Amino acid sequence: MASGILTSREREIFLLLIKNKTTKEIAKQLHISEKTVRNHISNTMQKLGVNGRAAAVVELLKLHELTI
Repeated sequence: MASGILTSREREIFLLLIKNKTTKEIAKQLHISEKTVRNHISNTMQKLGVNGRAAAVVELLKLHELTI
């Protein structure tokens, strides 16, 4: 999969997830609904073909989309 697969919002959300933020905390910080946060996470997991947030984070790290 090519680099640059995440939208800026998806990247923003996953960067907060790896900082151990909850869906509620992310929604509040980004001024969006919790459902919107979940939708971004779900869309990312679909793009990556993985099940679960942890698997998505691992895949994004492998693809150099995220750094810790």
